[in-house]
Amino acid sequence: MTAAALHQRCWNHEGREAVCRCPECGRSFCRECVTEHHRRLLCAACLARLARQTEPRTQGRRNLLAAAMLFGGVVLAWLLFFGAGEGILALAGRG
Repeated sequence: MTAAALHQRCWNHEGREAVCRCPECGRSFCRECVTEHHRRLLCAACLARLARQTEPRTQGRRNLLAAAMLFGGVVLAWLLFFGAGEGILALAGRG
């Protein structure tokens, strides 16, 4: 074995043996320092960076969905009150 293979230690814990290498940053980590994300083992720093990158996209979709629901609610309320008013006028015209 090479000297590099014998000295694979966790980036955060020098006393622990590394079990994987983060595909994003290339550092080696022990079992406690990695998390599975989309079928890959990532370190906490890379996982946090990926979460920050994807957060604005979901926030924009969330805002768009909220605006669409508000618009749909206003249209539904208008239709409800318009129909009720037309019904009252129709009943008043018969009497």
